[in-house]
Amino acid sequence: PNLMISNGFIQEKPMRELCKYLGAVKIDLKAFTEKFYDEMCAGSLKPVLNTLTTLKDTGIWFEIVVLIIPTLNDSPKEINEMTKWIYKELGPNVPIHFSRYYPTFMLKNIPPTPPETLFNCRKIAQSNGLKFAYVGNIMSDAENTYCPSCNKLLIERLRYNVSIKALKKNKCKHCNETIPGAF
Repeated sequence: PNLMISNGFIQEKPMRELCKYLGAVKIDLKAFTEKFYDEMCAGSLKPVLNTLTTLKDTGIWFEIVVLIIPTLNDSPKEINEMTKWIYKELGPNVPIHFSRYYPTFMLKNIPPTPPETLFNCRKIAQSNGLKFAYVGNIMSDAENTYCPSCNKLLIERLRYNVSIKALKKNKCKHCNETIPGAF
């Protein structure tokens, strides 16, 4: 199946049409404020949120990645609002990946994201009911998928290596919990 990686700026009708030919979609949610989208992306948050709700409506598998940039989109308040919105509008099973920022390209004056910030984002997401919150761009157990029912390791990720540890089709081998995803 085909995979689309997008910033989420797409109208509803073409997104629905594209979903007919896709197996999964990854959306980069840059932040959860209009201010960030206006100042950093020359865009708007609302179209991205509309794309996310359209994806949910189509039933296609999708995941969200948020590059956490110190001082720009890393406030606990913003992460709390974002993850509450995701839970309410998209559901508890949408994976969210909080990725570590490194200074590069056009934004070189901000230091890398402290790992503690990423783990705090994950903790906030989990406390708001998101079952599949991950930390990325650092080596950590928080990259792995654990069963939300029995907490056993299901999918192990070490950098670019992914190995299935305890899944039988889309079920946990330990407790038979159905694990959502595109397997």
